[in-house]
Amino acid sequence: MRARRMIRPLAALMLAGVGLWLAPVRAAEEIELPRIKWSFSGPFDRFDRNAARRGFEVYTQACQFCHGLRFLSFNSLAALGFDESELSAIAAAREVLDGPNDDGDMFKRPARVSDRMPPPFANEKAARAANNGALPPDLSLMIKARNGGPDYVFGILTGYDKAPQGFAVAPGLNYNRVFPGHQIAMPRPLSAGAVTFTDGTPASVEQAAHDVVTFLAWASEPTLEERKRVGTRVLLFLLTFAALVFAIQQRLWARLH
Repeated sequence: MRARRMIRPLAALMLAGVGLWLAPVRAAEEIELPRIKWSFSGPFDRFDRNAARRGFEVYTQACQFCHGLRFLSFNSLAALGFDESELSAIAAAREVLDGPNDDGDMFKRPARVSDRMPPPFANEKAARAANNGALPPDLSLMIKARNGGPDYVFGILTGYDKAPQGFAVAPGLNYNRVFPGHQIAMPRPLSAGAVTFTDGTPASVEQAAHDVVTFLAWASEPTLEERKRVGTRVLLFLLTFAALVFAIQQRLWARLH
């Protein structure tokens, strides 16, 4: 009897623990990510260069003031079709910290094409102080770092909405259909017409979100297309080699018979 009395509270604690563990799982299951056909998603697909260029324009007009791209250099943008004069202008519009100089002091100078993109804030504390305590993440590897990848980021950017009846949003947070818990510190980053595309494409929220996700997907893995090309060649070689081995084997066995 005494053993049974001890087992019951232990079982209750275990069930409670399982319930707490399953709670976020159930919450995650309620989130439905949009399913987008991305230009780069297939094994033989390539990045849409026009979309990626527009995505960089979205980044510079709506994202770079809070989010950095610390693993990306200005000259890498040449892969998206930016020429040398465009790259020089893009770099010169930013400042980077350099030094020390002859006096031992650090100084700021206009960025060069060979520089990496400078962060928007000097350090983490400065970033938090400017964003009510929240730390805007670096976007260099954002597509790789999130489950759902491009669909998840697209869903976040287009998921801002009014909170449903009875849902209490904490002060300083914003309702988002896709973000886990549906409360996100980042204010709505995109609105219709807020971004201007140089090619004249209408800048709806969905278009801007699609293009900046394409750019971020490229930024997270600029060598993706080369990796796919190498993989295709290796696969063709293996198939050819397998066919040759099969043909030789058949011929040898035919002689034995």
